Amino acid sequence: MREYSKYSVLMSVYRKENSRYFRESIESVLNQTVVTDDFVIVCDGPLTDELNSVISEYEKDNSIFNIVRLKENKGLGKALNEGLKHCRHELVGRMDSDDICIADRFERQLEIFSLMNVDIVGGAVTEFSGSIDNPISNRVLPHKHDDIVAFSKKRNPFNHPSVMFRKSVVMAAGGYKDFPYFEDYYLWVRMLSKGAIGYNIEEPILYMRAGSDMYQRRGGRRYVKQMLSYKKEIYNMGYTTRWQYLQSTVPHVVVGMMPNKLRQIFYKKVLRK
Repeated sequence: MREYSKYSVLMSVYRKENSRYFRESIESVLNQTVVTDDFVIVCDGPLTDELNSVISEYEKDNSIFNIVRLKENKGLGKALNEGLKHCRHELVGRMDSDDICIADRFERQLEIFSLMNVDIVGGAVTEFSGSIDNPISNRVLPHKHDDIVAFSKKRNPFNHPSVMFRKSVVMAAGGYKDFPYFEDYYLWVRMLSKGAIGYNIEEPILYMRAGSDMYQRRGGRRYVKQMLSYKKEIYNMGYTTRWQYLQSTVPHVVVGMMPNKLRQIFYKKVLRK
């Protein structure tokens, strides 16, 4: 553990975020069993007074915070790329501004890095509504590398807010690209195609906030259009075969065009545990 005792945390926040959720997310990072000394928060464009107040409160009392402010909203991919430049450590843990870490999340990920030759370590997440006392479902993904690669041909093999990765490997793959809805998935594919090794912790290490808005974002014409562009991109780069392209695209279109309530049921009953 001593070799990997230092790590950065990378978070992006923008004006539409809920300030209470933002505070809860920060608190869960500060209350880890192994605490970071480098917490990078990227403000993706101007924030509300409420969000700025939360940042000011923590920044003045804790030297671990590194606040990066972008003049305009650039989108998640560009914001995270800018934040990566400011991360001081090789190991970087991602965190979303409305999710909640389980207390030993980062310690468990650091232990995997100390024991195994890996470049990306994610984990299962528990989706919840309102409070972590109201869990809805678990999103459990393949944990061994070969299974992760096979799974990535059809679906995202990592829960983005749960990952910790090697900064140098992410940068070597070109970092995040501006690919709305699929910034992280596209990064994992490019990393895996270049030989990066992945691993997923089988037990939940993060509480992910869920609700009708989350399922709404995963459907509709704009989402389906971006999904088709993404699937075509990884097919053109040779990552998937024609059959794999069709096998993953057709059901994805069907689910994406479902009414939101039906899509929500499908996710809970079919794609979650």
